[in-house]
Amino acid sequence: MNNIRATLAIVWRIAIPYFRSEDKWAGRGLLAAVVAMELALVAINVLVSQWQNRFFTAIQEYNLARFVTEIWIFLGLASVFIALAVYKLYLNQWLQIRWRQWLTRHYLGEWLDEATHYRMQLTGDAADNPDQRITEDVKNFVEQTLVIGLGLLSSVVTLASFVVILWGLSNKAPLHLYGTDIVIPGFLFWCALLYAVLGTALTHWIGAPLINLNFEQQRFEADFRFNLVRVRENSEQIALLKGEGAERGRLLDRFGFVIGNWYAIMGRTKRLTAFTASYSQAAVIFPYVVVAPAYFAKSIQLGDMMQTGSAFGSVQDALSFFVSAYRSIAEWRAIVARLDGFEMSVDSAANLPAHQATIELKAAGGSRNIGIEKLCVHLPNGKPLVAADGFAIQAPERVLVTGPSGSGKSTLFRAIAGIWPFGTGSIVVPAQAKLMMLPQRPYFPVGALGDAVIYPAAPGAFQASQIRDAVIAVGLPDLADRLGEDGHWNRMLSLGEQQRLGLARALLHVPDYLFLDEATASLDEPSEARLYRLLAEKLPQATIVSIGHRSTLDAFHTRKVAMVKDGAVHVLGKDGAPVEPEPSTAR
Repeated sequence: MNNIRATLAIVWRIAIPYFRSEDKWAGRGLLAAVVAMELALVAINVLVSQWQNRFFTAIQEYNLARFVTEIWIFLGLASVFIALAVYKLYLNQWLQIRWRQWLTRHYLGEWLDEATHYRMQLTGDAADNPDQRITEDVKNFVEQTLVIGLGLLSSVVTLASFVVILWGLSNKAPLHLYGTDIVIPGFLFWCALLYAVLGTALTHWIGAPLINLNFEQQRFEADFRFNLVRVRENSEQIALLKGEGAERGRLLDRFGFVIGNWYAIMGRTKRLTAFTASYSQAAVIFPYVVVAPAYFAKSIQLGDMMQTGSAFGSVQDALSFFVSAYRSIAEWRAIVARLDGFEMSVDSAANLPAHQATIELKAAGGSRNIGIEKLCVHLPNGKPLVAADGFAIQAPERVLVTGPSGSGKSTLFRAIAGIWPFGTGSIVVPAQAKLMMLPQRPYFPVGALGDAVIYPAAPGAFQASQIRDAVIAVGLPDLADRLGEDGHWNRMLSLGEQQRLGLARALLHVPDYLFLDEATASLDEPSEARLYRLLAEKLPQATIVSIGHRSTLDAFHTRKVAMVKDGAVHVLGKDGAPVEPEPSTAR
């Protein structure tokens, strides 16, 4: 019971924001219309039950006129039923797509807000495969919530409607045993209730393991799919290393979990299906067996018997909702659990700064310098990585950051960008300053090359001539004629070409501070030198901070910062001689 309450609380938390959102009136209106049609369908079923009594009584009495009249009545009821069923489905699907659209935008907004997606990876969060959560799980949650919710509503209303009918029929058809009528108020209802309770209890006992099995199946499927994507994205390196055999083994190992769990689902589903199918088939004949003695004792007419069977079936179906929908409910609970885990992970990452000491990013007015004050950058496990105090990057100087691998150079850049929360101290950045970080492997979204170059600006933010000039300037004239071509550019271009396009992006955006994290490492030294001279020419007012290991980079920088493994930061002059750290002039 506690698990059910917990699940319903989660469902309420996920579902209710949509019906309070900017789209609430459309959502509420569609939901109200769907509910009204569901209730109307139940009312039609009640009228059909009463029609059955009259129809079969007319047959028993050989009343042709009454028979024909009932045929016309049935045609009218059937027409209304069909219209309601069609538009209930149509409006239900309309509600589904609007609800899914809002929920998808909501989750994308939360996940992609302020580098939350990045912090989720840093903390090693257990919410695996956010892509599956936002695509499959959101879709299935909306669909299954409506199906199960409307099904439950229909069952409750059906039960309330047909219990009255079944109770009245119990008085007309008392329990007849060995020539004696035994009067038990509502005995047909009690028979249906007992039948449904036993069926529900046995169904839950047989099918309970399916909830966890379905949860695990989705996790194994997503993990297998994720590793397939990684193989595709890293196909060149795998081919160069002749790693096809190793990858095949790894993928088959992960697929083995999919297969093993699926066999467990098969076995449990077989048992559950065997029981539920037997239960459903027995339900067809059970009411007639119960009422047959009264009919053959001529206590009731054929119409009463047929209506009893129909009403009993409706009550039994309503009481057996849990039995018939058990597999769907098991899958739905697994979906709810995954979305709950995703929401908790997003919330935890988004509120990480509020739960522990973090690096504070301050905006300073009246200064063009970036200042570092009492900064201690940690790894996610708390191990210190970089320490610096009283250090400033002054505009518009050129700073070269060097040091051995693992000394925290890239992590320091991430802290300055405001996406690395682990640590203490503060970084003061000029108010309204435009910072751009170019990593060693730049990111290009799939699509038109021109749009990929100007990312993250929206398509159309720059004129085609501007993009073309920038691409030519960085030494890629062949690509200048392909700006309208769609492609997966991170896969289609060499790393050197990608790095050149990254610098073209910087030329277009004209940042105040440009951080180059080995952003020219894949280029030869003459090409690298030409590009640094191009940056000096095109971005004379920009402050450039580079991470690099080549001595040839010294000529393009006015200051050098050397970092060592123990986490200390040493500030060196252009000639390489140690100097005292400069106090930050930023306020």
